[in-house]
Amino acid sequence: MTLHRLDLVSLSLFNLVVRTGSISKGAELAHLAVGAASKRISDLEAAVGTPLLERHSRGVTLTVAGDALHRHAQRILDDVDQLAADLSDYASGVLGVVRLWVNTSAVTQFLPRGLSGFVAANPGIRIELEERNSSEIVLAVLDGRADAGIFAEGTPSLGLHLVNYRIDRLVMVVPRGHPLARRRSVRLEEATEYDFVSLPAETSLAQRLQAAAEALGRRLRLRIQVRSFDAVCQMVAAGMGVAVLPHAAIQPHLRSMGLREIALDDAWAERRLLIGLRDAGVVPRHVRTLIDHLCQG
Repeated sequence: MTLHRLDLVSLSLFNLVVRTGSISKGAELAHLAVGAASKRISDLEAAVGTPLLERHSRGVTLTVAGDALHRHAQRILDDVDQLAADLSDYASGVLGVVRLWVNTSAVTQFLPRGLSGFVAANPGIRIELEERNSSEIVLAVLDGRADAGIFAEGTPSLGLHLVNYRIDRLVMVVPRGHPLARRRSVRLEEATEYDFVSLPAETSLAQRLQAAAEALGRRLRLRIQVRSFDAVCQMVAAGMGVAVLPHAAIQPHLRSMGLREIALDDAWAERRLLIGLRDAGVVPRHVRTLIDHLCQG
């Protein structure tokens, strides 16, 4: 198998052929003659030593090997596009690009001010920010799609180098007029008799809340799950249930939505947010500059 014979033009053509289901249509999109495109596909098959496409009267379909090549080709071409974007940045004076993946708690409560100050002080460093679930963030750092990630403690970190970032204090949120609304503090076990509004089950906050209930031998009465802190607050304000959310994240909504914040008398209600790096010994300078700034802020 002579994989060194693969080239980007042929991989791009192959992806176009797969997308259109036709060598002729793929050739048209690649601005190649059909004969030239057909030869490139044949050369690809010769390089890997097995057919990649099944040809029939209505077009082409992937073989098992073709499907594998298609998946890898997409990743390779995406990496090339990212390389081109990075090099374009460097050519225009950018000193570095940091791909930072963060969970909702971090991006809602702590990052806006920290990133604003960093960008002002370091105009040559560009930040590509993605908001994801904590488990997705860990995987992205491990496989190199993210240079650094911010996620909640308790998320399996699989050998990442971890740095403490912030303390995230969780509180109970109820609508005014709720039986708990006059309380200054409450324990989770006292609230399990009420309906709950929650984030999706795959989020670290929902998992933490579920684990806390199970530790008490209780089962949460989940009435509805929505995808953002703002949506959770709106559902609570509409009387759909109570919720557990970060203290800082709900402050803009308390007065406008008529909500009450109640302290949680449970140890699990105080959680750490962590910064994860794949290898602390080989962190690029511009990434280290950002991490140091965020940890000092």
